[in-house]
Amino acid sequence: MTASSSDINQKFFDSLLYGNRTICSQLIKEQVKQDIDIKDLYENVMKPSLYKIGELWELNKISVATEHLASAIVEAILNELYPELITAPKKEKKAIVLCVENEQHQIGIKMVSDIFEANGWHSYFLGANTPIKELIKFAKITNPDLIAISMSLFFHLPVLENMIQKISDAIPSIQILVGGQGFKRGGTDAIKKYSNTQYLPNLFEFDQHLKKLSHE
Repeated sequence: MTASSSDINQKFFDSLLYGNRTICSQLIKEQVKQDIDIKDLYENVMKPSLYKIGELWELNKISVATEHLASAIVEAILNELYPELITAPKKEKKAIVLCVENEQHQIGIKMVSDIFEANGWHSYFLGANTPIKELIKFAKITNPDLIAISMSLFFHLPVLENMIQKISDAIPSIQILVGGQGFKRGGTDAIKKYSNTQYLPNLFEFDQHLKKLSHE
């Protein structure tokens, strides 16, 4: 990001908080025109703003309607940016990306899906609250190389562990990647006991992991 990144972040957050989709979209598009990496915009502009808005909602300082509007604006911007991502040659690699069962916050995993696509993978974006039985059925049909799961809320860690165990039992060879805001409060030690599962803390490390896989 540029030297004025803090100003951009503040403008984006303020515009998002007040539901101004036009300004939010313009700010991001201006950064793309300046060749700022989309991963940088996802990780350092959009995610922190959404996290702050989520914290305000948890403290009852904003309404659920305001939080939902902010999420809708960011999702719309992700859709606007999608054509900018589809530039890499397609690889013979597939991934399923989804949220932890019972979770409704799908923006983080949508960003992950976009990074898969930017690296030439075919991404099956299942989004929020896909039942584990349906996920396993779909995985057996599509035969993905990876399954990526986002956990936004720390108290869903037992649900995530249950998903990892059931996926591993049904498809022993599958690799699983996990991440999300929920891990800011812990849970990474619990993930280490699953040999086929790796925690990645941000989109930059996730992108590097995919590039490493592409060279294996």
